[in-house]
Amino acid sequence: MTRERWARWAPLLAAAMLSTLPSALLAHGVSVGDKGYIQETFGVRLVPFLYLGAKHMVTGYDHILFLCGVIFYLYRVRDIATYVTLFAVGHSSTLIVGVLTKISVSPYLIDAIIGFSVAYKALDNVGAFQKWFGVQPNPRAATLVFGLFHGFGLATKLLDFDMDPEGLVQNLLAFNVGVEVGQMLALTVVLLAMSYWRRSSSFLRSGFTVNMLLLVAGLLLVGYQLTGYFSTQA
Repeated sequence: MTRERWARWAPLLAAAMLSTLPSALLAHGVSVGDKGYIQETFGVRLVPFLYLGAKHMVTGYDHILFLCGVIFYLYRVRDIATYVTLFAVGHSSTLIVGVLTKISVSPYLIDAIIGFSVAYKALDNVGAFQKWFGVQPNPRAATLVFGLFHGFGLATKLLDFDMDPEGLVQNLLAFNVGVEVGQMLALTVVLLAMSYWRRSSSFLRSGFTVNMLLLVAGLLLVGYQLTGYFSTQA
């Protein structure tokens, strides 16, 4: 596929991917098999928990969508590394602290905020806040803050599994390392695809459309999670 064709088809491919969201909205959770392993395992299990962390990030569509928005208009490796590090610091902090302190909030509300982070970044990318309010929010601060919510979202889910206290800290650290490894793997694939797309002259024209698709995806996530939350309160 030529660069021009890639640029022309990229928005349609993105739309096709987003159309699968109804089945992917729960991707931030943990699969049944993994849940069973977490509940039944005892003691220190570094390699399995490292694998589970990497698997979560690679299949965590909400994380990937947010990171796509974050790096969409970043071209320098140093800038990409800065933002990814901020997200990792936020994600890691609340993942570990949330589980160790057993702070629990409705996963529906946390996941709604995560969906909002995707929508927020899409609007930020198209300069909506500057146009609407005459103010440009600090993108680094926003990345760190939303990273905190992303980590807290997974911590809330892990708390439901009653992990064995023996080896809890070691397993959590291994899981967190796995999350960062998975993040780098997913990010590498995204960057390779985007670097190829950016060579096209129509990248900037298609950029607005793709960010609008990110916005729709984020709002779908918000709506889905809030619906789940209010249905459980009825």
